[in-house]
Amino acid sequence: MHFKNPADHEIRDILTSKKRIAVVGLSDNPMKTSYMVSSVMQDAGYEIIPVNPAVDEVLGVKAVKTLQEIEGHVDIVNVFRRSEYLLEVAKDAVAIGADVFWAQLGLANDEAYDYLKENQTVSIMDKCIKIEYARLVR
Repeated sequence: MHFKNPADHEIRDILTSKKRIAVVGLSDNPMKTSYMVSSVMQDAGYEIIPVNPAVDEVLGVKAVKTLQEIEGHVDIVNVFRRSEYLLEVAKDAVAIGADVFWAQLGLANDEAYDYLKENQTVSIMDKCIKIEYARLVR
């Protein structure tokens, strides 16, 4: 893996200025990591948009099937899908003009990283947004 994440101060800037998060792969099961992480971020004042074709609503918000269905600007695309799907999601994130692509802890993909870099999209991989929020902002 050759991806390189932004420095802590840059991640802190992202988390303090970017408040609209589309969560790809957000489950409606409260026992799943995606649900727990998104719940904490929602409680912290972030707008969470569930992106999952298999659910209707998560955390009181109507889910969309794809990133392209979201109206308005998306600040962060937070991804809870296996690493082999990251390039596909990265292409969707670039297509909608998202500011930041964030792959959760344990997820990374060099092809996706290179694609995001070529398209001037900030990319964070193999980091949990909730942990980084607790460590750098709260």
